[in-house]
Amino acid sequence: MAEITYRYRGFGLDANFLMIKQTEIEELWWYRYVFYTHVATAILALPAGFTQFNSYLLHKYPKLHRSIGYLYVASILVFAAPSGIVIGLVANGGLISIIAFELLGIAWFYFTWRAIDLAIKKRFDEHRNFMLRSFALTCSALTLRFWKVALVFLFHPNPMDIYQIIAWLGWVPNLLFVEYIIKKKRDL
Repeated sequence: MAEITYRYRGFGLDANFLMIKQTEIEELWWYRYVFYTHVATAILALPAGFTQFNSYLLHKYPKLHRSIGYLYVASILVFAAPSGIVIGLVANGGLISIIAFELLGIAWFYFTWRAIDLAIKKRFDEHRNFMLRSFALTCSALTLRFWKVALVFLFHPNPMDIYQIIAWLGWVPNLLFVEYIIKKKRDL
């Protein structure tokens, strides 16, 4: 993800994904700014989120856990989820992809917000569950790209059809897996 994000460092309009979004760039004055906001802030959520489930860090350095958590939450709630929702409105793949990306953005925002609300109320078990859900959606950036590579390699689908598939595969399996983990933990 760092390498992919690094390709956008010059804020050019000819980098990677933007090559197939030239219509949006030409017709929607705001698109490139919202896109770059999403890229620059969503990348912060990944490493920040990975650290939040480290029990050593949580118990030994709770202030550091909270500080990194604030970075994670701010990057999602203030920038990455809202910008993702906006660019999702013009997602490749038509209505099927748009619905998937809109649901992803809304759920990502809600789960993150709910996790913070529960932490403030000191309901830490529920807080952890909502952070797991939030992070599952954060990881959609990784799983979406994995599925894209795997499906293209295996089936050689039409490029626009692939967006309809990966728009859902990027996050739904992640969320189902986390729900399974939460349920298993509850059953113990």
